[in-house]
Amino acid sequence: MNNDYYNPNLNNIVPNNSFKDYANSLKTDKISKKGDILLQEDSYVENILRQNKGKIASFYMTYTDSNEWRDRIITGIVEQASRDHIVVSDPKTGKWYLLLTIYLNFIIFDEEIDYKVL
Repeated sequence: MNNDYYNPNLNNIVPNNSFKDYANSLKTDKISKKGDILLQEDSYVENILRQNKGKIASFYMTYTDSNEWRDRIITGIVEQASRDHIVVSDPKTGKWYLLLTIYLNFIIFDEEIDYKVL
């Protein structure tokens, strides 16, 4: 099938020939910390939001393809954050929101945020 082609680097493509170990090394959900300080390469929105779980924030969202939902402000408590989404709860209404970060413009906190970067 491969015409007896030999690739001498094949064993070095995936460390230890373990795809599972390689895949785990690519995950960025874990925050690399030195004490309570984020390392510079981990200064992403989702990591900053994780540092500020439990705080109230206003999320300014724009949905360009919708006339009804063009621009929205969603205010609530930061519950979770990931690469592509943010989970927010509104204690006044009891609603929970799953916000896609692709639509996020900016975030305003009513209090000082935890943001320590090396």
